[in-house]
Amino acid sequence: MTVYLVGAGPGDPGLMTARSLELIASADVIIYDRLIPETALDGARPDAQLIYAGKEGHGPSMPQVEIDQLILEHGRSGVEVVRLKGGDPFVFGRGGEEAEALHAAGIAFEVVPGISSGVAAPAYAGIPVTHRGAASSVAFVTGHEDPDKPESSLDWQALAAFPGTLVVFMGVKQLPSITANLIAGGRAPDEPAALVHKGTLPGQRAVVATLETVAQVAVDERIKAPTIAIFGPVAALRNDLAWFESRPLYGKTVAVTRARAQASNLAAQLRTLGAEVIQAPVIRTQPIPGPVPDLAGFDLICFTSPAGVEALFERIDAAKLDARAFPLTARVAAIGPGTAAALRKHGIRADVMPSRAIAEALVEELAGIQVKRALIVRPTSARDVLPDALRERGAEVEILAAYETVIDRLDQQQVEAVAAADFITFTSASTVRNFLESAGGVQAWLARGTADGVRAKLVSIGPVTSDELRAQGLEPDVEATQHDVDGVVTAIVAA
Repeated sequence: MTVYLVGAGPGDPGLMTARSLELIASADVIIYDRLIPETALDGARPDAQLIYAGKEGHGPSMPQVEIDQLILEHGRSGVEVVRLKGGDPFVFGRGGEEAEALHAAGIAFEVVPGISSGVAAPAYAGIPVTHRGAASSVAFVTGHEDPDKPESSLDWQALAAFPGTLVVFMGVKQLPSITANLIAGGRAPDEPAALVHKGTLPGQRAVVATLETVAQVAVDERIKAPTIAIFGPVAALRNDLAWFESRPLYGKTVAVTRARAQASNLAAQLRTLGAEVIQAPVIRTQPIPGPVPDLAGFDLICFTSPAGVEALFERIDAAKLDARAFPLTARVAAIGPGTAAALRKHGIRADVMPSRAIAEALVEELAGIQVKRALIVRPTSARDVLPDALRERGAEVEILAAYETVIDRLDQQQVEAVAAADFITFTSASTVRNFLESAGGVQAWLARGTADGVRAKLVSIGPVTSDELRAQGLEPDVEATQHDVDGVVTAIVAA
């Protein structure tokens, strides 16, 4: 088998390469670093062995020799191994050393480049590392050399004379000596300089100063690692080209309480708009195995959630069937856009979809349709608005409880993180109930203090969820007009 030295990119999950995601999904063993995207391992197989081998300056770290032995041990075992590293494995990532160890041991390896933070962090801060009018060259420099070396291998005199942009990795603690060396070497003290902390992440911060003042600015602004430093005229371009911080949700934190498997679209949209997302799933859905009903016997098939669509199609797939199991004569109803989108993924287009994603609206939409026999695909626990209304109209109704929703309890640290958010999203009544159970009940939640006295705004996907909040003694601050993920995002932006 092969060991893959994989770059996970600078931190934004959207900057991971297709090849990196493909290898993570197929790996038997993943040995991963600290500075990888938060969701980088979400696509790993449930049975994959995940091994943390991260390093942190002045903190607990696994020595490199132990990491090398770990890679070799699993590389010899005949399984597929991914060594997942932040940024690019060959740009100050010690990937070269790990590749040498594999070569010496006769173990096959491949290198999968990643986007380096030395390019990405400046770009997200609005700083092009090269520019036709400002810099025709760029040099990447480490500010954290091997401490066991007898002397620095960096020629500061030559770097000071370098005519292009200097990008310094891992140098925030060494800024006083770095800037002093550059000025002593002849670099202009008033040359523009910039620092980018947590580049490409929602918590990104960037400051612009001069070569002479940037070390003190870092202290004043409390800029810590991980930070990229940029020296050269291009740093001044940030004043005109900054784009990351202009996104509508920049600086906001949003907690997402829906099931992790269903939260990816909501979280991705929020991140795209600049929000920091806290994944705090308080529910998870479990499909209930069983046979596929004889769909040919129904003239109406109703789905009340995307989870119901997926659960039924798991049964259909297990029975070695496909969308052709749906009769051409049957109408298919979806409670909302998310459910309709889930159906389209499986080749089924909804015939009926109300403008509001609630059962009452679906009942109204079906008012003019003659229904003799209906199938409703839903969870084990659900309101009976839809089946009761169809029965009152003379239809024979069969309910398929295709999945169940169970609580996914948060720990105290997660509850504290959610409490500190700007917004908390609720996408169903069960997310409300289960979140409050994790928080110790509504009174405990209301009694919880906040650092600045400002409570998180409660965001509801629609009337049913809002009713549950009120039943629990809470008032929604924001209710989506369009009762789906897109509507939730739009409501948060407008709030």
